[in-house]
Amino acid sequence: MELQALLFDVDGTLADTERDGHRMAFNAAFREYGLDWDWDVALYGKLLAVTGGKERMQYYVSHFRTDYAPAADFADLVAELHRAKTRHYTELLSHGEIPMRPGVKRLLHEARSAGLRLAIATTTTPENVTALLRHSLAEDASNWFEVIAAGDIVPAKKPAPDIYVWALQQMKLSPEACFAFEDSENGIRSSLNAGLKTLVTINDYTSDHDFSGAAAVLSDLGEPGHTPRVIHGSLHGQSCVNLAAIRAWHAE
Repeated sequence: MELQALLFDVDGTLADTERDGHRMAFNAAFREYGLDWDWDVALYGKLLAVTGGKERMQYYVSHFRTDYAPAADFADLVAELHRAKTRHYTELLSHGEIPMRPGVKRLLHEARSAGLRLAIATTTTPENVTALLRHSLAEDASNWFEVIAAGDIVPAKKPAPDIYVWALQQMKLSPEACFAFEDSENGIRSSLNAGLKTLVTINDYTSDHDFSGAAAVLSDLGEPGHTPRVIHGSLHGQSCVNLAAIRAWHAE
């Protein structure tokens, strides 16, 4: 089937948002609420096994802070903390501190010029997505994407396939007509279970993940003159990830 659309994860895929973005915003929110919680780089790597910020905080308390006794309104506190975290994260973005990963902007322009449809499928909030796109890509970048499937729009987050299934339903496309981009084991389990062929670009937190089933695993998308490191698979004779390479993976 002819390739018609590209679907992108956000955190770690479009930009390296986790270590110096979301982690720092979580810690700022904790300080704002007078909590002594502090997520260092190593701990945050462990917490990333859980998708979704609210779920991650609940996991942290139950597994790493057994000294903390949640009150009856703990779920409300978690929701408040998450809103504060989003505010701090948006502030970081507004200062231009979280750029797009190599090749992302180039590939998006190439896809748009070729008439491919674009969508996002992520567990982060819609506010985080639009802020990242506006501050790190282009003022109108949210309009580049036909569908932004984000946050709590589906009850089961990655590795469940629900967010991709929802995006495909909105676009009225079959998975065979699409190609996905991910960076983590939870992400590729989600996309593959939705029936999508998937390219993985790793980051510092996901380099040791299991990416079985990926069309290819690369260091990044690359740029002309900067060929990405191929960890698994082939670039099909291309010097970076472009539509020729994507169509070759899609056809396999």
